[in-house]
Amino acid sequence: MRLTFEDVPDLYDRVRPTYPTELFDDLAEVVRPGAELLEIGCGTGKATVSLAERGYRITCVELGDQLAAIARRNLARFPAVEVVVADFETWPVNGRYDAVVAFTAFHWIDPTRRYVRAAEVLRERGILAVTSTRHVLPADGDSFFAEVQEDYRAIVPEEDNGPPPDPADVPDLAGEVAESGRFEVIASHRYTWDVVYAADEYVNLLDTYSGHHAMEPQIRARLYARIRRRIGDETVRKTYLATLDVAVKLRGV
Repeated sequence: MRLTFEDVPDLYDRVRPTYPTELFDDLAEVVRPGAELLEIGCGTGKATVSLAERGYRITCVELGDQLAAIARRNLARFPAVEVVVADFETWPVNGRYDAVVAFTAFHWIDPTRRYVRAAEVLRERGILAVTSTRHVLPADGDSFFAEVQEDYRAIVPEEDNGPPPDPADVPDLAGEVAESGRFEVIASHRYTWDVVYAADEYVNLLDTYSGHHAMEPQIRARLYARIRRRIGDETVRKTYLATLDVAVKLRGV
């Protein structure tokens, strides 16, 4: 599933949202600009550009050739950034990094290896910073996202997971990090923001999600037609939650 983004790299680059400026400001409080970073799964460089603008030296390890090509184009003005096409889990690392960062990519790494591998490529007391992004539905959120579940139940009932969660119900990674035995969480931050979409814009966004893109084409077309009709000439307001968990590598690991 993690290779599905290769089918729509230009669409992914155009419609996927960026991250709040505050997130990078908070990261810079722990990982000072000028540090050497390894970014896992940079995609088209959505987060990498903001990192590069702050003066970090970055090696991006991206699994997809086409995504990497767009990332190189977006990052061409930053000589201290290199994009490598490789699998982070098996890439032969040359040296140790000040920090490993991942933006909506860490969950694609083998859960039995992700923390082990991150620790392997970090210097002593290096930093692991993981940003996860979720679609959430706060109390004052757009009711469309509860109502549209009717369309999913009608077309893909096996995919129906209910409406998005309340932001307060989305956990951080503290427990998972502690269980790894290799890192200690030293900071956790949460950010919410809204993006407004017209019908076609929202359907284009859905087509960059692995679960939707992996549907049978006829089923996906029927679902999208219902969603377009539901939105009509109106817009939808999607609320995003990003969590930033920052952890330090334990001594002797």
